[in-house]
Amino acid sequence: MTEEQSSTENAATQPESAPSPVEPTADAPAADTQAQAAPTPQPEAAPAEAAPKKPRARKQSNAKKTRTVELTLTVTGTADGEWQADLLHAGKRVVQGLPVAAAAVSKAAAELHQDISETIEDVINQARQQHEAKLAELEAEVERVRKALAELEG
Repeated sequence: MTEEQSSTENAATQPESAPSPVEPTADAPAADTQAQAAPTPQPEAAPAEAAPKKPRARKQSNAKKTRTVELTLTVTGTADGEWQADLLHAGKRVVQGLPVAAAAVSKAAAELHQDISETIEDVINQARQQHEAKLAELEAEVERVRKALAELEG
């Protein structure tokens, strides 16, 4: 193959708008011309592959526009019915040990989900029963103290 034939074939395989590789000189051997012609399809393939990726990237970027906020709310309760809340925002503690009323915890749980509400209501009911038992003991103690006081006065 002569240099002219290589140049003609090289020009025929490249689109007119694409920049041509270094033009072979009259002194360059035909093997160098073929080596220069070989990389030509690779640059053509790269723009063809890049074009479909751009629309895909746009589709993905639309999903990334949705901003998520990570908040972790931990509500803990004791058997006595005392509740407290801790709040973490992006790994940083915002609130720690904030006292919360049992009624507020019950109401919030009811708003979230029935399964959550049932579990929390069970815990609150157990605490209520313990407080009622303690109240009954204290009322009995108050009654004994009143009787003892009445005997001392009378």
